[in-house]
Amino acid sequence: MKLVHISDIHLTVPGERMGGLDPHRRFAQALDEVRSKHQDADRIVITGDLTHWGEPLAYAALKDALFDLPCPVRLLMGNHDDCANFLAAFPDQPCDANGYVNYAEDLHGTQLIYLDTTAPRTHAGHFGADRLEWLEAQLQGCSRARLFMHHNVMALGQPAEDKIALVSEDRPAFADLLKRFANKVDYLHFGHIHAICTGTYCGIPFASVRSTGNQSLPNFTETELLHGGPMAPSFAIIDAGEDRTVIHDIPFTWDGPIFSAGTGWDDWAKPLAAE
Repeated sequence: MKLVHISDIHLTVPGERMGGLDPHRRFAQALDEVRSKHQDADRIVITGDLTHWGEPLAYAALKDALFDLPCPVRLLMGNHDDCANFLAAFPDQPCDANGYVNYAEDLHGTQLIYLDTTAPRTHAGHFGADRLEWLEAQLQGCSRARLFMHHNVMALGQPAEDKIALVSEDRPAFADLLKRFANKVDYLHFGHIHAICTGTYCGIPFASVRSTGNQSLPNFTETELLHGGPMAPSFAIIDAGEDRTVIHDIPFTWDGPIFSAGTGWDDWAKPLAAE
């Protein structure tokens, strides 16, 4: 199973910039890379912050951008998104019985579970009892699962960043659910932090992915401000099987020199000085 994980595209009304960048151009570059080099992908998963200000024209631009792709696209809500405007642009989007953009599908024997961790007018993540009940039912009904979401559900040791992770009051119940089903959950995938971060949580491996826009700079002392800059963007290629997960970071905007070398021992030998 090959999955393309893109996050934090932050689309605007076309013509408007975000963080000094054109988010539409960056997103188009990412999709062009998928079209040209990853035609064997099974799914493209975009884990939220689909737009920067949740505007209808930004969602219309997103819809227009999703053409001629090698596989279905799965869209998730982020803290910058507006659910009503999103659903108006994508009326066929599945939701759970409570109206959250929670949905799931089986792919090659793995349940891909897409979570809505957002709440109105807050950048922090939320996943209360009603959403947990839905997730529990999904996990009970499958033999193995892989979870995608926008927010990190665990603290990452960065005080300012952790203020907009899953809120502390929702973390214990979410963690308890993960512990109960840890033998079924292969991986947790999320965006939100605009950086690559990997580890384990409740015995389950996790990985985040960079934004297609600006990237964040980890800061382990700052308590209030988030820091970032126009560093290179990337998306992830997830190569997933029954007994493995391999994640590749794809720097899709690189246009500098590319050097080639062989794999034999002598290909890396130090050149002899001329006598």
